[in-house]
Amino acid sequence: MDRRTLSAQLTTLVSNVRAPVTAALATTDGRWAVLSTSITALVAGAVSWLAVGALPPIHSAAQEANTAYVPYTLFTQLVHAGSKLANGTLFSDPTRQQYQPPAGLDDALAAEDATDDGNSTPGIETRTLTLESGDTLAGTLEEAGVPNADAVAAVAALAKVFDLRAARAGQTFQLTFQLPPEDIPLPPDTTPGVINIPLPDQDDADPNGVVTPAAPTPVGRLLAIAFSPSVEHNITIARAADGSFNANDVVKQLVQHHHRAGATIDSSLYLAATQAGIPTDVVVEMIHMFSYKVDFQRDLRPGDRFEVYYDYYYTPEGQPAKQGNISYAMMHTGGKDIVLYRFQPDPNQPADYFDKNGENLKGMLMKTPVDGARISSGFGMRFHPVLGYTRMHKGIDFAVPVGTPVMAAGTGTVKLAGHLGGYGNYLRIDMGNGYGTAYGHLSRFAPGIHVGSRVRQGQIVAYSGNTGLSTGPHLHYEILVNGEQVNPLTVKVAQGRKLEGKERTAFLETRLRTDALLASAPLEARVADIATELRQAKAR
Repeated sequence: MDRRTLSAQLTTLVSNVRAPVTAALATTDGRWAVLSTSITALVAGAVSWLAVGALPPIHSAAQEANTAYVPYTLFTQLVHAGSKLANGTLFSDPTRQQYQPPAGLDDALAAEDATDDGNSTPGIETRTLTLESGDTLAGTLEEAGVPNADAVAAVAALAKVFDLRAARAGQTFQLTFQLPPEDIPLPPDTTPGVINIPLPDQDDADPNGVVTPAAPTPVGRLLAIAFSPSVEHNITIARAADGSFNANDVVKQLVQHHHRAGATIDSSLYLAATQAGIPTDVVVEMIHMFSYKVDFQRDLRPGDRFEVYYDYYYTPEGQPAKQGNISYAMMHTGGKDIVLYRFQPDPNQPADYFDKNGENLKGMLMKTPVDGARISSGFGMRFHPVLGYTRMHKGIDFAVPVGTPVMAAGTGTVKLAGHLGGYGNYLRIDMGNGYGTAYGHLSRFAPGIHVGSRVRQGQIVAYSGNTGLSTGPHLHYEILVNGEQVNPLTVKVAQGRKLEGKERTAFLETRLRTDALLASAPLEARVADIATELRQAKAR
């Protein structure tokens, strides 16, 4: 084909294309159609190019290292933008209906994140602190980042409603802070049409470069402290508008209940009482009441029984709060009843317990200085398990675990407290009139116990152990009369006083009132614990 022929054919082709194009451009709709078609083709080509670029290469591993992949988020945003462009939403034409693409999965997730940021009160943070042994509340607050001035002011406000000496290790405190403005999380940006393009990876920084020290994170402004020192008290220390702190103690109104409970003893008084549902603190006090008259190791037998009438206080929600008074207790052992009534002869002295004739059973010495102990070795000649020969054992041994509280068998003054040869840690108490008690193999002494300190009967003075010449954990107990050890199980000691005159008359009136209450109260085989019953009901 020569040049003239080729030129003639091209002229004819241009004329054939020009005619419809000229005709199309002569009208508004035609011009719009040509423009829309051109833009659509351009966008479709760009999207296709991006789609191909997003696919990983399969022909060469070396080429993969030089290929830059398009982020999926950017790719989807460009597709949405292309859809808007292709459907004319980027041009203002009132004669055309704009197309709104349906919300995709990414948009739904973004909307969900925007409405649920996990913090219902932005700028407020609550933390829990626990008071450790030997620490003060002010020091614990400062260690948590509270400024010294705020810590001192808060503790000073607390001291007006709470005895700080009553704070014990393990007590928890709820602290509320107002965070600094820069620490408050910002809400997500939900502005339509904003395309967030991720920045290039910056993890390739020099690990040996200079590190700029980070500024300490501010703890925030202390707003309040809340804690419950007991079940009936809720204390709050709150910051006022002027920056000062005020403490408020909300006391729950406790409800008093009277209980008459009892059981038959098949193993021990403690186990039988707890199985009957009697609270532990009531059981312990009942053991102390009878410990002057009953040897719980030798006197009790299976089939013996007991009964107790006591008060207990509960919160409005039914939670046990604290023990009240034991008005009456009876123990049937050895074929006879031992009955005790609570009575306070002197309003300036603590109440005590008397039998039905108005005689105080409290002797000068308790029969056993530890609760629930088994006698493992008696008074007299025995083969010493450590020394390997027979010699006099001038006391009795109670088999108890290390750390069992040891009570003073009588009221007196501490004469010796320290390490004494085979006794190990040793404590001796002088009660006057030639009587004394001694305790050996102790693990430690109770706080405040030292030579010269005054102790009362039943007070915890030490803890059992395994120190000195000992083959195992136990308490060695002695009674001394005029400096000589005597058998604690047979020694005769003076008993308590007997009420006479007006005191006896007042006691008999108290006894009659107590007997009337006992007659009208049903015997509880199991004291109901509302909280326990609720937990059991939920479990079922």
